[in-house]
Formats: sequence, structure tokens, C-alpha cells
Amino acid sequence: MSATNSTSGTSGTSGTRKHTALPKAQILVEALPWLTRHNGKTVVIKFGGNAMIDEDLKAAFAQDVVFLRHAGLKPVVVHGGGPQISAALDRHGIVSEFKAGLRVTTEDAMDVVRMVLAGQVQRELVGLLNQHGPLAVGLTGEDAHTITAVKHRPRIDGELVDIGRVGEITAIDTGAIEALLADGRIPVVSSIARSEDDGHVYNVNADTAAAALAAALGAETLMVLTDVEGLYEDWPNSDEVISRLTAKELETLLPELASGMVPKMQGCLHAVRNGVNTARVIDGRVQHSILLEIFTDEGIGTMVVPDAEGDA
Repeated sequence: MSATNSTSGTSGTSGTRKHTALPKAQILVEALPWLTRHNGKTVVIKFGGNAMIDEDLKAAFAQDVVFLRHAGLKPVVVHGGGPQISAALDRHGIVSEFKAGLRVTTEDAMDVVRMVLAGQVQRELVGLLNQHGPLAVGLTGEDAHTITAVKHRPRIDGELVDIGRVGEITAIDTGAIEALLADGRIPVVSSIARSEDDGHVYNVNADTAAAALAAALGAETLMVLTDVEGLYEDWPNSDEVISRLTAKELETLLPELASGMVPKMQGCLHAVRNGVNTARVIDGRVQHSILLEIFTDEGIGTMVVPDAEGDA
């Protein structure tokens, strides 16, 4: 009698286990075509926004990137560090000033920017990734001439304005990054550039740097993490997110966008017009947003596609 009861109990437990595990199997099956499609492809991810300062989101981001690597993709992470830079400048008694949406970067401020990006933000991110194995390697745009720039002078009210050591990217050398990818590593790139003409270094916009690297690497996709759900249809009148649009449609919308979204969407536009198959702006406030965007049918952000693909 006891043997019969034992067998019955085991059968019931087994049935329950199968039932509770089924959704996990369905998720894996749903991911299969996306895994097949992206296998061996390079994905450039711009790490920023709230995901950079929330501990749980940082940990989830690191898990996502390592998952991509083990799933057969080649992730490249590009980061800025706005909040951390502002805090460090405050500690050094340097006033943060912005013009044309860009941080005015004096010589003293550039020393702090370089220290924070390469010595703090990058180190922390590399450490989080390497909790999962010897994978991540940090570098800046200065290393191996990865990013080269000249002085950027934005035009404000019709006049060119000097905002210090802020750079405009003129060249990308992907050699070091490609060598790391070939070795199975995850490059983590700080958005600092070497100067083309004066021997200094420049602070470059991380969205712009990520887009330029994605184009130069011939990446499958560019993913930009931000603090909104995506590109809104009619903000602030509506919070309806545009799930997909072509490069031409985005170009039409650019003059109407809020200043904070402009460099992100300009980066997406540059990427898809220079060989990147898709560019996506996704909500970095959502844990595992990268996996949700790449490996599920729904997606969670705004995807930009080249005109030819959109027309088709």
C-alpha cells in the first residue's frame, strides 16, 4: 500500500513540475528564431540613463549582455556617465554648464570626465560583467585610435560657440574591438576620443559614439538604453510609443523632438543609413529590457529600420 502511495505521489509531483516549467519552455522556443537570426552578429549597446545608477538595473544589464555573448552574439558596450560626471565635478568645485544640450568641458573638467568614465564607470561595469566569467575588457576611444575627433563648435543663435573639449568624431578604427570580439571578449568602450590635430583628448557624446562604432563594425543592431519607453507619437499629448519607423520617417520627426532625444535618434538615423540593420531605443528602467527587445515578438521600444526595408 505504501509503495502504491509513493508512486502516485511521485507521479503527481512530476505532473506539477511539467506544468510549471512549460511557460519557460515556451519562452525558449519563442526565442529560437531570434537566436538563429542574430547568431554570430555584432550588437552595439549604449548603456545610459537610470540603468547606470540603479544597482538592480545595473546587475540585470550585465546579465543580459553576458546572456547575449553565450547565446552566440557579439555584444559591444559603449557608455557615458552624465550623473557620475556631474557629481564628481561638484566634488571638485567645478560648475556643470550645458550649451546646445552638450556639457561645456574645460581643461579641468576634461580631467574629471576622463577619470570618471575610464576609472569609475567603466571599471564598475567591467566588474559586473566579469562576475559571470573572464569576458569584459575596458578601453576608451583613445586606445588603439579607436575613436578620433576634432573640436566641436555648436551653432547657437546663428553663431559658432566654443564649449571646450567636446569632440566631433572624424574617424573610427575598429581593430582593437574586432580583436577582442574574435577572442570571445566583451569590449566596454568609454566615450572619450583622441584628438586628430592637437594632441589632447575629447569628451564625445556616448549616443553618437555608439552609433559611429555600430556603423564601422557593420553591426546587426544598435540598442540605446534611455529613461523613456521609446519615441512617443505625440508627446506630451499622448504616451503612445512608435514601435517602428523608417529612416525617412525619423528624419521628418527630428526637428520636433525634445532635446534629450535628439542625439539618440540622430545616432539611430546615422546607424541605419550606414549599414546597421536596425537601431532601437529601449526603456532601460525595465529589467532585462535588452532580452525583451531582441528575443521576444512584442519588443518594448522604438525600432528604426533603413528606408529600403521599410518600403518593402
